[in-house]
Amino acid sequence: MKSWLLFLPLVRCDVLWSGFFDANFTVDHFDKWSWSNQIPPYQWYIHGSQPTPHYLGLSPDFKNPASKVDAQGIRITIDNTSSWHNQTMMRSEIIPQRAQTTTNLGQGHLYYHFSVSTREINAPDPSLEHQIAFFENHFTELKYGRLSGTADDNTLRWMVGGQTKWSTPLVAGTWYNFAYDIDFDAKTVGLWASTGAEALKKIVENVGANTFTDSQDWHVGELRLDNGANAPAEDWFWSGVYVESGKVTTDVAGPSAY
Repeated sequence: MKSWLLFLPLVRCDVLWSGFFDANFTVDHFDKWSWSNQIPPYQWYIHGSQPTPHYLGLSPDFKNPASKVDAQGIRITIDNTSSWHNQTMMRSEIIPQRAQTTTNLGQGHLYYHFSVSTREINAPDPSLEHQIAFFENHFTELKYGRLSGTADDNTLRWMVGGQTKWSTPLVAGTWYNFAYDIDFDAKTVGLWASTGAEALKKIVENVGANTFTDSQDWHVGELRLDNGANAPAEDWFWSGVYVESGKVTTDVAGPSAY
């Protein structure tokens, strides 16, 4: 008799865009990107006046140790030189750059994965609002720091349409793993999350949202609302950045195809 397992449907995940860093990737690669030379995996144009290594760094020490798909993680730094076009906000952000034939990253049911961490050295300022891993229309994003009032706020929040749906204190040295669960067709978004090497779990069920992306407006990095403050440098560390369809990958080691 044939096993009933043979009749189970095959469920798989497909990585539609990968922001992984192999051992050969260097910071110089970011400077090769331009509007006339749009090479994957990232666009790099939202930053301040200093050379690229001032804002970006790559090292095995910068990744979540649990990740098996990244040989390196990336440090993305903001400081008081990070004004873009003389704005009062400080910004250092990399954005997915697709190959010409890559699938639309704004249709169907997709998962936007990333891990983020901070350290005690160059820690983020809890007195200032930070926008992190956001889309251009801000239908979903992380925020950190003071959003209102006068008190410092060491809280990392997941937001939908400007409303907090989940939050946790930000602890230096902890890796926070996320997957935005976005159904672009149904216009909903939910959240999978974990820390360290733990598997992702669905912690917020999907809720209605104005889901939209042109496939090249997901800002991997930080926007800090300084509003004239002379705030110090901050380092944020990123790892395991990718977009997939199909069954969500809950293992923070990364998708098995890699």
